[in-house]
Amino acid sequence: MTLLRTDGLTKRFGGLTAVDSVDFELAADECCSLIGPNGAGKTTFFNLLTGTLSATEGRIEYRRGSERADGSGGSSTAAGDTEGFRDVTDASPDETARLGIHRSYQITNVFPTSTVLENVRIAAQAHGGADGMRLWRNVNAFPEYEAEAREILERVELLEHAESTAEALSHGQKRHLEVAIALAGDPDLLLLDEPTAGVSRDGVDRIVDLIDDVAADHAVLLVEHNMDVVMDVSDRIAVLHQGELIADGDPEAVRADPAVQRAYLGGYDEDEGDAGTETGVSEA
Repeated sequence: MTLLRTDGLTKRFGGLTAVDSVDFELAADECCSLIGPNGAGKTTFFNLLTGTLSATEGRIEYRRGSERADGSGGSSTAAGDTEGFRDVTDASPDETARLGIHRSYQITNVFPTSTVLENVRIAAQAHGGADGMRLWRNVNAFPEYEAEAREILERVELLEHAESTAEALSHGQKRHLEVAIALAGDPDLLLLDEPTAGVSRDGVDRIVDLIDDVAADHAVLLVEHNMDVVMDVSDRIAVLHQGELIADGDPEAVRADPAVQRAYLGGYDEDEGDAGTETGVSEA
């Protein structure tokens, strides 16, 4: 079942077209990696899907049935919605999050002086609607959010660090914490933006295991430069180049695609490890 789809999605910054008429679909049970050289438009595409940027042209649709049971999130259903989808092209980041689209970021984005538990609990409260964000009430009035946070921390193997401050974690552990924060509120779709960036080789293996675990019960859209990770975790790979979607298919088909070889993979060899891994992380 398709969970998310785009139709002619385009984003221009003046004379630069960062995302160029992209038609894309993601199934509810799929882990898809979005790859491409720096500047290809990957992070811009993420920002469009989550409402951080407004589209210049095109449409983003999300399956309406994924809306929260309490009716929270999203703008009112547009007249053009069809087949159980709703138009979320102009939805704000808050609206898309309440609909069940959560994300992590390239740069570690946590509250460093708060505890690991507080980071996840606050995220759970934020997704809990107006009642959860009654900040004048004592935190002990919301035991359900602490219970949710502890359950998530156990899943990402950080429960033993629950009372530590986030700044005391290693870089790899902070990446796990970001995934934990993204899991708060029980999303349907996780967008993970370079979760292995700056992580040691041993830490990358643990993050791969975490992605595999999360993908078992969530749709995952992953931006990643480490091709070993991409080939390991992906059901499907989509390739952006200069804002255009130039390939979309299973990992073996995409790796063998001549256009992808020219634009991005270069000398990647599965037996050689990360020969095709890029080192840069910034892009338009």
